[in-house]
Amino acid sequence: MIDPIGILRDLRNERSDWLLTVLTGVVTLLIFVFAPLRAVGIDVFHLLAIGLLIAIMSGMVIISNNRTALVLMSIAIIANVAVFFLRLYYPIPFHLHILAGAWLIFAGTLGIVVIQAVFGPGRITYDRIIGAILLYLLIGVAFASLYLFVGVSYHNAIKGIAFGNDHAVASEILYLSFITLTSTGYGDIVPVHPLARSLSNIESVIGAVYPALLLARFATLPLTGRSP
Repeated sequence: MIDPIGILRDLRNERSDWLLTVLTGVVTLLIFVFAPLRAVGIDVFHLLAIGLLIAIMSGMVIISNNRTALVLMSIAIIANVAVFFLRLYYPIPFHLHILAGAWLIFAGTLGIVVIQAVFGPGRITYDRIIGAILLYLLIGVAFASLYLFVGVSYHNAIKGIAFGNDHAVASEILYLSFITLTSTGYGDIVPVHPLARSLSNIESVIGAVYPALLLARFATLPLTGRSP
């Protein structure tokens, strides 16, 4: 008789690190491929993005047995599906708030699971290093969601983004977040509202400090008694 719980336990023990690399690839597709294609008006990529979210949730279930994380990720997926149909049939003005909340839940939930997998007991592996990159990407997604909340709540809070154009807003807000996180700052999109500026300051600091803290953490792991 097939034991699904036993199979899941074996996958969690044997494949959790490998799944960090897979999840990093999937999230990279969502941010740097699907969001720009959605911005040019190809609606099918919203549905494909929902499919990738389901794949991410499946990988997350294997990595972690946290039921709360599963419930929160399910809420994020349902919210994304709801926004897709609201755009088609009921163009209410609050769907961007729903989308921002869904992606904030997604980034926060997956981020916690990834932190536990990357910095938990065990050897430092290539996949765990890639998982640390995934966490960096999720920081950018989380701040993009916060920028979206501010942008749709306060008029002209962020100069250079037309929040009424919901086809392109995801790509533009992610662009703002990552040029802030990496301190690139081209100047074509500028936070104006005090809340937006505060978020950009915090994200810039995190972007500068995170690599140093990560390197220090990985360098000291063998000294804590864990396997090298």
